[in-house]
Amino acid sequence: MGDDIGSHENLPPGFRFCPTDEELVLHFLYHKVFLLPCHPNIIPDIDICLHDPWELNGMALSSGNVHYFFSKVKQDRVTANGFWKELDIDEPIFTSSGNKVGVKKYLVFYINGESETNWVMEEFNLCHNSFTTTTAAAAAAPAAYNKRQRKQKLMDCIWVLCRVHERKDITDNSRQTFCHDDDDGTELSCLDEVFFSLLDDDLEEISLQR
Repeated sequence: MGDDIGSHENLPPGFRFCPTDEELVLHFLYHKVFLLPCHPNIIPDIDICLHDPWELNGMALSSGNVHYFFSKVKQDRVTANGFWKELDIDEPIFTSSGNKVGVKKYLVFYINGESETNWVMEEFNLCHNSFTTTTAAAAAAPAAYNKRQRKQKLMDCIWVLCRVHERKDITDNSRQTFCHDDDDGTELSCLDEVFFSLLDDDLEEISLQR
C-alpha cells in the first residue's frame, strides 16, 4: 500500500495510521479474531513465513516506515532468507480502565547464519480471559452471536496483529532515539530500554578491564 494509504480506502488526504496499542488490540485484533465488522477494514492478512520484512512495503498497511498486518499464530517464524527470534519481553496491554486485554511480544529478524538485522516486529496477542461483556469491543458484538460458535472459531483460527519496522542503526554517543515514524523527540520503547541497558553493562565491563 505504500505511504499513501488514504488513496486505497477513501480515507482523507494526509491521513496517518498511528494507533495506540490499546486501539490495535480492541478495535482491530479483537474484531478480526471474533469475525466482527471493522470499519475501515484496512489491515491486510499476510503469512509471516512467506515474506522477508523488506518485502512488506506495498503489501502491508504502511504508514511511514511502519508496516501493519494480521498473521496466523506461528510456532516458528521462518522465512526464505531468515527467521524471527522472539525476545524475552512480554509487555501487557491495558485499557484506560485498567483491564488487561493483550500482550505485546518483541521479535528481531535474523538472516540465515545468525546475522542479526535492524528489523523489529511487535506481535500483538489477545488476552482471551480478560474479554468480558463489559469491554467496548464485546459490547459491539451482535446479541445473537453464539458463544459456542465464537469459542470454536477462536480455537480454529487464531490471529495476531504485527507491527514491523526497521530500526535506525544507533552507534553514536548521542544515543538518538527512534520512533515508529520519522518524528523526533519520542520516548524510548521497551525494546530500546533493554538495548541500552545491555549496552551500559558492556561499557561498564570494558571500563573495569582497563
